[in-house]
Amino acid sequence: MTPLHFTFSSAFTLSFFGLTIHRTYLLSALLCLEGMMLTLYIALALWSVQNSSSNYLMSPLILLAFSACEACTGLALLVATTRTHGNNYLQNLNLLQC
Repeated sequence: MTPLHFTFSSAFTLSFFGLTIHRTYLLSALLCLEGMMLTLYIALALWSVQNSSSNYLMSPLILLAFSACEACTGLALLVATTRTHGNNYLQNLNLLQC
């Protein structure tokens, strides 16, 4: 395993463990998800550069667009839950209730 692959796999793993361990606040969960998506974006961009093929050059941009949409939706949910519940604790949210 090259140092570059080790760096990206460890960054993704640390973001995943942060998501599983720090589930107290919605904002920390969203930041861990964003870290995972940015790690995937950088890895996919470097992979397309290393392969020197033009077929995969649009894949990182599509992933970045989905990541921006995910961040926008997450922040909108954060604002909505803070307005309705008064805080962003994940334990206080009952997501199964209509």
